Amino acid sequence: MANFLLERTVPLPLTEAWRRLTEWPRHAEVVPLTRVRVTTQGPTREGTRFVARSGIGPLAFDDPMEVTVWQPPGDDTPGRCRLEKRGRSITGWAEIEVRPGPGGRTRVVWQEEVRVRFVPGGLDEAVARAGRYVFGRAVNQLLRKA
Repeated sequence: MANFLLERTVPLPLTEAWRRLTEWPRHAEVVPLTRVRVTTQGPTREGTRFVARSGIGPLAFDDPMEVTVWQPPGDDTPGRCRLEKRGRSITGWAEIEVRPGPGGRTRVVWQEEVRVRFVPGGLDEAVARAGRYVFGRAVNQLLRKA
């Protein structure tokens, strides 16, 4: 399995950073060639499911996910969300945390463990590098856009 970790410190309140990162359809705005469809009724909670479809035409694949932990932050208390990836092509999990950071800022931690079907374990580091790059850019853009 490929593992990667992203950390950011941003000048946003905890609740705003959380909102920007956990509005699932917004991810399609920042991840190339991806659409996101929430398949359960809102608001987001444990049990919420959504599908990220990435690619073009016959080269596209679905990445279905379910929220298994949903602990929104308070004004000064951390928040944590865990997503289980349950697809045929991609399995694993992702965790998003927001916590108080230095100087009234918010510390964001995004961690993933993914397994891509038909990709040998010897390429896990390449998959992790690609994940850090793609999701690093996505997290940066999500946090910048109100």
